[in-house]
Amino acid sequence: MNIKIRKLTPNLLYDYLSFFETVADEDNPDEDRCYCVCWCSEDHRKETDFSSPEKRRDLAIQYINSGKIQGYLAYYNGKVIGWCNANTKSECLNCTSWLRFMTHIQATETTDVKVKSVYCFAIAPSMKRKGIAAKLLECVCKDAADDGFDFVEAYPNKKFITMFRDFMGPYDLYKKFDFIIHEERDDVFVVRKYLK
Repeated sequence: MNIKIRKLTPNLLYDYLSFFETVADEDNPDEDRCYCVCWCSEDHRKETDFSSPEKRRDLAIQYINSGKIQGYLAYYNGKVIGWCNANTKSECLNCTSWLRFMTHIQATETTDVKVKSVYCFAIAPSMKRKGIAAKLLECVCKDAADDGFDFVEAYPNKKFITMFRDFMGPYDLYKKFDFIIHEERDDVFVVRKYLK
């Protein structure tokens, strides 16, 4: 299968939007187009309105154009079939999802340690279990090493909950890429891959 992975840039904005509007949530009737705007380097300690798909779409456009949403798109036959949100951890500690769900994870980093965090995978339903998340993660790790990061970090659930609640990827995925358990918190592992 010829899968191409591309780093998200403003020129891929409409591919990104189209993926979230037509493919990403088609097998999850409870999801209403998240556009992955809650995992970005925007400081959300101030009020931000995420109340409708239209408002989240507008935020996605703004965040992609400013480089605040970072990650990778997976393409098959010219169509986006997957997404991985990966951003600098220290820049995302005040994003909405971190403030809501991740306060139990150690947030302090020394200034001489750079950590790239993997926050989310979204894979087209027809392409699940075909290694797309692995290809995305491989690219995250390669680019993070090339960009001088010390670690790639992720936060998988310890036990499978549901396909939709395990959006950070399964622990076994990270084991395949030599991630080790850095911390254990409540129901999640904090796993790290050492790059240096």
